[in-house]
Amino acid sequence: MADERPDYTSRVPHHTFSTTLEAQEAELATNPLLKRMNDVRDGMADDPHRPIYHYVNPEGGLNDPNGLCFWQDRWHMFYQAYPPEDTRQHWGHCISDDLIHWRDLPYAIYPDPEECCFSGSALVEEDRVIAMYHGTKVGNMVATSDDPLLLNWDKVTGEAVIPSKSATGFPLPYNVFDPCIWSKDGVYYSLSAGVQRTGPSGKRVRANFLLRSMDLATWEYVHEFVEDDRFTLVGDDGACPYFWPIGDRHMLLFFSHMSGGQYLLGDYDTDRDKFVVTAHGNFNHGSVGPAGVHAPSATPDADGSIIVIFNMNPAMRTEGWNQIMTLPRRLTLSGDEDILVEPAGDVESLRGEHRRVESVALPANQEVLLDDIGGNAVEIVAEIDTGNASAVELDVLRSPGKEEVTRIIFYRKRGLRNPENGQHSSLVTIDSTHSSCLPDARCRAPETAPVLLEDDEPLSLRVFVDKSVVEVFVNGKQCLGLRVYPGRDDSVGVSLRSQGRDATLTSLDAWQMADIYA
Repeated sequence: MADERPDYTSRVPHHTFSTTLEAQEAELATNPLLKRMNDVRDGMADDPHRPIYHYVNPEGGLNDPNGLCFWQDRWHMFYQAYPPEDTRQHWGHCISDDLIHWRDLPYAIYPDPEECCFSGSALVEEDRVIAMYHGTKVGNMVATSDDPLLLNWDKVTGEAVIPSKSATGFPLPYNVFDPCIWSKDGVYYSLSAGVQRTGPSGKRVRANFLLRSMDLATWEYVHEFVEDDRFTLVGDDGACPYFWPIGDRHMLLFFSHMSGGQYLLGDYDTDRDKFVVTAHGNFNHGSVGPAGVHAPSATPDADGSIIVIFNMNPAMRTEGWNQIMTLPRRLTLSGDEDILVEPAGDVESLRGEHRRVESVALPANQEVLLDDIGGNAVEIVAEIDTGNASAVELDVLRSPGKEEVTRIIFYRKRGLRNPENGQHSSLVTIDSTHSSCLPDARCRAPETAPVLLEDDEPLSLRVFVDKSVVEVFVNGKQCLGLRVYPGRDDSVGVSLRSQGRDATLTSLDAWQMADIYA
């Protein structure tokens, strides 16, 4: 007798909503699940390490962001949530008008027939949104929604559309894991994440397997999708894939459980259904944990750019919550292979009290403390003429005696040499070694990223400090971030230091940032 499948019905209350915006808003106003979420969020507002302008889910744990998309004039972000009465992964849900101010909604996709709802992406069509994700124990799932706030979801066939096991019992020629979805010429395409044992001595390497379908219900395997990937590492895998156009090229964003978030840039050969890779970049510049950037969720924007959000891992236990989301980032193609990165959304709307300093000399080997600048929920925009200094440092979250400090350090032309043009990249580091005196706060090796600056190009830093996260955008060309946990109330100062030779702080603006949940 065939084994019966376990009952994976969720124990979280599941509400069905009307199909007009006015009716949905009225129902949300009295929804008991949403009221509980709001109460829990309010109850954690005083946590000193809980960010106030980076998205944090309202209750329980948080993992990968999923299905970022724009539907009926609103941004939607989903994520792996762990509801308190059933801590298996469900898809949590929030919406925003500007990618910055997020509003919680009830859980969107519940497990069953799958055990857990793992990661996936969303495809926006004219009359509906299609979510494709991995359902553990069964395979890759497809669900659709067409209501104004994407509150009601129906699972195509009610079963896995790409089962994790073959009907014959023989091994599949592809892995069944995190999927993404797009369409071309009336045909749906999906990548399924995984690995191949084609590296040195049969070691595993990143792989993404292409499947296609006419109706979302029946899928056929095509082949391994990526060609000429000489960039990723032996041991990488291709989880959380997102394949989207950027400018006149294409980008495959993904997450490696070994080495973190990355992208491959190249050309989509639509005749052969192959992605031919020419360039590569990292979103992680160290381990994903503790305190590191984790998995992406990405969507194309109308201007040819890509909007991407990542979750960030904790480095200390916090009661009732753990991970957070980065600020959304806009990736833009410059030239053939250069990727620019800037904050996306209306982050400027959060700016409050403003302070500015201009033309401050940075004598060699002397720390310069900016007495009127500081805070633990601030945006800082600094332009620095680094001159011939060996390194220039901007410190944030600094206690008066420097018992705690988070260091942002720029090393001009200390990176790798490009053999094609002979140029050396510069390096930017965030060092959390002395960020916290708390015994349970784990520091990480300094996060260090390359950035190519021209000889006469000043250093432009855009720094976002938000309680337990520091994100740094460098000259619109690089971004790096990590989690920190200052234990002192007075760890709010800002200072600068030039190493070896003089430099000049040309200007610095600082804004106290508003609470998006207030």
